[in-house]
Amino acid sequence: MSDQRVSNPYATPDSVSGTAASPTALGVKPDARLAQAFLTQAFVWMFVGLIVSAGVAFIVQSNARLVGFAAENFFLLMIAQLALVIAISWGINRISATVALGLFFVYAASLGLTIGLIVAGYTQASVVTAFLSASAMFGAAAIYGHVTKRSLAGLRGILFMGVIGILVASVLNIFLASDGLSWLISIVGVVIFTALTAYDVQRIQNGELAIQTGSMEKAAVIGALTLYLDFVNLFLFMLRLFGGRD
Repeated sequence: MSDQRVSNPYATPDSVSGTAASPTALGVKPDARLAQAFLTQAFVWMFVGLIVSAGVAFIVQSNARLVGFAAENFFLLMIAQLALVIAISWGINRISATVALGLFFVYAASLGLTIGLIVAGYTQASVVTAFLSASAMFGAAAIYGHVTKRSLAGLRGILFMGVIGILVASVLNIFLASDGLSWLISIVGVVIFTALTAYDVQRIQNGELAIQTGSMEKAAVIGALTLYLDFVNLFLFMLRLFGGRD
């Protein structure tokens, strides 16, 4: 997987910082075919990642030993997964696209372990319902982000603070064990990650990730990781809302 370098056709040095302005800041978009190429590559790797996670989750559910391993090492897996996300996101300009893609698949496989453990506690019907609901919302948000003429860049700060708020509330609820708070967190989580899906799709098709990484292949990996996280979080929050305990 060789890197296809991307120069910034929108580069206009900022008069204060001296850095190149992004496509969104300049109010321009790449050629329609180029924008489609950005989205297509990102979605292809995202779907492959989801298939990897689903395959590992299926294997975990059918193997009591793997369920036990995932349960015993749940927090260790979470730390390792966070480290992988940081390694890909922060190191994307220092590693090759092939290495980044490999790390993404390792992350997807490891998340399959924890997802397999989580869904094992719910009925099959509720898991299917949550998956279909998350798919519908993700698809609708992605289409909106793709076709809307309105810039969603202004949502960035709000969505970032929303994600931080969810994380803090989730940690607090580990000690409070409040069903009401858990329900509220799930509702807010669905709203935030639906909005993030539209926002991220627009960023990808506008070429912002390609400009940041300087490579279409690296941008595709980062875009895939971002969309993957949006979908998985939507699914897990939907499962918490509507899932029936087994």
